[in-house]
Amino acid sequence: LKGKSDGFEIAGHADNVGNEASNLTLSEARAKAVLGFLAKQQVPANNMTAKGYGSAVPVASNDTETGRLKNRRIEYKLAK
Repeated sequence: LKGKSDGFEIAGHADNVGNEASNLTLSEARAKAVLGFLAKQQVPANNMTAKGYGSAVPVASNDTETGRLKNRRIEYKLAK
């Protein structure tokens, strides 16, 4: 990532436990934490953006603990 010029988004996600405003804040904090870590590793900050999606984009059912665990994640999306 250090030598790449392609931009990317760090997308934070949450499960559906709690209210959506809290989940959005949590997912944004999750994405910003990863951005901060990568910046400390000398990945150019102008190549990265961080965005929280709350619980809006689940990859698994929120009906089980395993599903909720899978939904608490970050994803990387290349800029188009």
